[in-house]
Amino acid sequence: MSEPDKKIEYATEYKPLHDGPIRLARGHRIQYETVQGCDVLLYPEGVVQLSESAAMILKTVDGQKSATEIAAALMAQFPEAGDISGDVKSFLEVAHARGWIA
Repeated sequence: MSEPDKKIEYATEYKPLHDGPIRLARGHRIQYETVQGCDVLLYPEGVVQLSESAAMILKTVDGQKSATEIAAALMAQFPEAGDISGDVKSFLEVAHARGWIA
């Protein structure tokens, strides 16, 4: 049980996701790897194997759309998925905290 007044410490410094246009961080790119059979995020320190949904979200990141606009674009592309805006924004928060997007 955690105490209400206790400060939570994170392994990395948390930077909240901004409301402006989102882009892939410098040195990061998405590429399909036939050997792994999936999209990966390549960056100077390594590689991250992406799930299908993570790849779809990151492929929508174009340096012009905000998190809200990215979610809206994906909901328009996949209307059968329903309201996925919360999931998209949560993923973008994680991606931002890990330094994948700026």
